[in-house]
Formats: sequence, C-alpha cells, structure tokens
Amino acid sequence: MSGSEKTRNALIVGANVVTPDGVLEGGWVWLKDGRIEDVGDNVRKPSEEAADVERIDAEGGWALPGFIDVHVHGGAGHDFMDADREGLDAIAKFHARHGTTGLLATSLTATREQLTAVLERVSRYVAAPMPYAQVLGVHFEGPFINPKWKGAQNPDYILPPQQEWLDDWVSRYPGLIKLQTLAPETDGALDYIERLASHGIVPSCGHTDATYDQIIAAADRGLRHAVHTFNAMKPLHHREPGTVGAVLTDDRITAEVIADGHHVHPAGLQIVARMKGTDKVILVTDAMSAAGMPDGDGYELGGLPVVMKCGVARLKESGNLAGSTLTMISAFQLMVRRVGLSVADASRMASLNPARQIGVADRTGSLEPGKRADVLLLDADLELRRAWVGGREQELE
Repeated sequence: MSGSEKTRNALIVGANVVTPDGVLEGGWVWLKDGRIEDVGDNVRKPSEEAADVERIDAEGGWALPGFIDVHVHGGAGHDFMDADREGLDAIAKFHARHGTTGLLATSLTATREQLTAVLERVSRYVAAPMPYAQVLGVHFEGPFINPKWKGAQNPDYILPPQQEWLDDWVSRYPGLIKLQTLAPETDGALDYIERLASHGIVPSCGHTDATYDQIIAAADRGLRHAVHTFNAMKPLHHREPGTVGAVLTDDRITAEVIADGHHVHPAGLQIVARMKGTDKVILVTDAMSAAGMPDGDGYELGGLPVVMKCGVARLKESGNLAGSTLTMISAFQLMVRRVGLSVADASRMASLNPARQIGVADRTGSLEPGKRADVLLLDADLELRRAWVGGREQELE
C-alpha cells in the first residue's frame, strides 16, 4: 500500500502493546479515522464497532508508537538544506519505511540566507498534507558553535550567536523552529539560550568545548538538550568533567545519542542509559543524504565531500564521521539487542521522550486514545512488519 493512499481503519490484535504505563500482553490497538480509537488487553475486549475493520494478527509481536527523529539531515540522496518538495517527500518516505513517523528537518552550519531558505521550504511543505513521516518542525544545528569541535560542520560559516537572526526567524515562521544547537561558551550564548527558551525553542548544546561549570550555567538559563552525546563535545575527565560530565549528571538536560555502534560504543550507550534514566535519553539518527544509498564518494554534507564505505559516512579530507546512514528501527534494535534495554524503555527513548522534548506529546509519541495513529507493528524478533502514519499505511519495500 502506498503512503499516498487513503486512511484505512485497522484492529491489531495479539500484540505486546507498549503504552506509557507498561506493556499490555495479548493486547490490541484500534486505528480509526487516522487516530487511535482505543487500546486494551485480553481482559478488556474491543467494542463491537471494531468488527468491520481490517483485523491484523500480531502473532505475539509488538505494537509500538511511531519513532520521532529530532536530529536528521536527510536520506535517499536528498538533504534538508536544499530539498524541494519532491526531495522532502523522498526523505520523509525513506525514513517512514524504517519506522519514523515524525521528524525535525535538521540544518547544518550555513549562511543566514541558506537557513532562512530552509525555514521557507519547510514552512510551505508542512502547510500541505504530508503522506509520509510528518515534518514536525526544524532543528537548527549551528551555526553558533565552536570551531574546535566543528566535526562535519563547515567552518566557513561558524560565528557567535546572532539574536537579530532569531528574532527575524521567529517573527516570520512562528513555532517552526523546535530545537537549536549551539556552543554555550561562545560570546553572547547565555543570553541567546534564554531568548530561545522564551520563544519555546529547546536550547541544545553541541559542537562545544564548554566546561562543566559553563554547561551548568547554561542550564540555569534554559539549556535542556545535548546533541549526539559524546560526539563533538568536551569529553569527561575526572578533574574537569567537561560537557559530557555535565550532560550525564544534570537532570535538566536530555541526552540524545546516535545508536549505530560507530558514533558511540554500546558500553557508552549503556552508561548514558544508566546515568540519565529512561526519561532523559533520546535516540536519533543524525542521518545524512547518503542514508539508503550505495557506498561511494559522490556525497556531500554542508558542501564538504563525504565518502561512504560499508555504510559509514566520513569527511573525505579529515576522516571525521559525517552524520550517519542510520535508521530509527536500527537504533531501536541496537539498544535492545546490544545495550540490553527492554523493548518498552527503548521505545520510550525513540518516541515518547522526543515527543515531549519538542512539545508534540499531546498528539503523538505514545499509543493512547485520541492521539494520531502513528503506529508500528514489529514481529517477535523486532523486525518491522507494518507502519502507519496518521492511520495511513506506509510502503516498507
């Protein structure tokens, strides 16, 4: 079935249904008119009204809320920095095939004009029906970062925070920017963080050389998020805990992680999960345009040449990791299979936590009556069988 086909009602039965309150064994989920009509277990049966819908036997598999990726640059050969409507559809369709039902269009460090153009294109895109993964807003990663930890960001466009830019963006595109990543130690960053928070935008640290004390001071002003924890930030040291130490120990800060086994060792992921708890970790892909594409050297990230080998993307010149080719279903599977999390905990990190962080948990991120029918059906081995976005089934092949 194509993601562009009409919404169809369905009743998933015989599933382990992951809800915010726990797992319903032998449970069911009723999808009606694009919403979750009801959820229950084998004690409380669905009403007679559900008799005329497509009945799907989960065969002991898992029903999960759709994944929400708050840090993704592109996929299927397209990048959010320059994608037109066709390109945006291609990105959203690719990630929907791998369990993502909502995402933030994530930028790179670039000029003011280029970043404004991202907002303009995304604003037009979200104003029309979106048949694939829903673009929930924009994540600006940069350009107000530290050149020392630029990673795969283009150093030509790095500069201190510019409040005039933010005021203009918020005025022209209210509510569209959900998250912005910056280095809290740069000149004017603390005031900028406070300004972000006042506009309802989540301030995030990343590509930063901030000390432990500087991150705590930033959290006092509204910092609430850390991008790709461990990567492109001042590491942990026992005498100067650095950015990593502050992120791991300050309960106000949610830590996102790239769970591909390349950016962070599984033991590092286990450390984050143990230190932050299930409510303060978010799984992301940081996927670039090469996600879903063959190995080769014809790719770019922020204008910088990228080589992909064995599915790992690196800058051609420096060898730095250049985003990833990860999908959310693979990140979820790794957290269960290699890190040792329960399905329910990994699901929370991939769905409910990001929904809460960007302020959309009232309509998605969990399997609860009234929410949008963003639903995944996995088999007992955690392989994705079927996926719905707003009750609209997605093509997986």
